[in-house]
Amino acid sequence: MSMLWSPDTYQKAIDFAARAHGEQQVPGKPYSYVVHISSVCMESMAAIAHGDVAHPDLAIQVALLHDVLEDTATTYSQVAVQFGQGVADGVAALTKNPDLPKDAQMQDSLQRILLQPSEIGMVKLADRITNLQKPPAHWQIAKIIRYRHEAEQIYQSLHGCNGYLANRLKEKIDLYRHYANQI
Repeated sequence: MSMLWSPDTYQKAIDFAARAHGEQQVPGKPYSYVVHISSVCMESMAAIAHGDVAHPDLAIQVALLHDVLEDTATTYSQVAVQFGQGVADGVAALTKNPDLPKDAQMQDSLQRILLQPSEIGMVKLADRITNLQKPPAHWQIAKIIRYRHEAEQIYQSLHGCNGYLANRLKEKIDLYRHYANQI
């Protein structure tokens, strides 16, 4: 049986991401941000195992690197030199534009994601699946509701990128409604 993705490519990307994120922690959690990026990658790997993904290495690399432009000092050029323009373009599409009003950032990112190979949309679906856990205790009800609505927006825009991940996200959105009703 052949590998669906390259372990060497995975190792290079996770090493790069771990160095870039450094001591960053998952917001509201007492552990390394590498847990988050590994979880997004795990969701992507599950999707690859469940279906026909044309470029599994692209999905894996972008999953591991998806937040390096948004959350670290890493530049597009650094990602492009290390991983190629396709990976850098995918990570850039997933990166919110801070120059836009906050309420326009997600739609802008989704539009840019739709111009990329479907693997980039897969990573966005995987990222939101991973993030739809119990909300941090300090979040107000309005923020929880907005976050769920944003997840629905992601689903509506990207459900065609990967059926497996779209179904997972739909389930997570349905479960997340519980948190808005609990407070």
